[in-house]
Amino acid sequence: MPDHSERTQRVWTVPNLISMVRLAGVPVFLWLVLGPEEDAWALGLLMVAGITDFLDGYLARKLDQRSNLGEILDPVADRLYILAVVVGLALRDIIPWWVAVVLPLRDLFLWGLVPFLRMRGYSALPVHFLGKAATFNLLYAFPLLLLGDGEGVVATLAKVFGWAFAFWGIGLYWWAGLLYAWQVRKLLADTDRRAAHS
Repeated sequence: MPDHSERTQRVWTVPNLISMVRLAGVPVFLWLVLGPEEDAWALGLLMVAGITDFLDGYLARKLDQRSNLGEILDPVADRLYILAVVVGLALRDIIPWWVAVVLPLRDLFLWGLVPFLRMRGYSALPVHFLGKAATFNLLYAFPLLLLGDGEGVVATLAKVFGWAFAFWGIGLYWWAGLLYAWQVRKLLADTDRRAAHS
């Protein structure tokens, strides 16, 4: 079995390839939603993205193929899908623009904390359960809202459940972001305290 340092430097692993394919689907999704407005295909692509989101993490653990690249690709793919979906749905007037602004704003807020971590020698904080729960809610919300852009009982129900998932997802997304910020503050304070006593 390879040692930890060798394992984490791998690039061409099955989970990483799945993440790369998932990333390649982001522009395809935008084209489907904004170009021909093929919502059924766009929904199918989102479903595949959701399945592969679970699959790459599962395979990384199962095949012992965890890697530094995989730890970056997975959340980046999640963020890009969320960004692509909110921009696409906002441009189609399916969701209001405040939703398309408030989600990327949280990511900008967190990216602003990265330099402080890097200065102390940390690469990133571990993924928190709340962040995963928020992403789960949002990845369910937006396909439902896309499905709700129509007439009939199914569209009405999809819109109701979609907005329920969306509000929970947005709330959890920001709650997780504030929790990350608190963790960064605590980490930096602990690091400074240890440095002062050494």
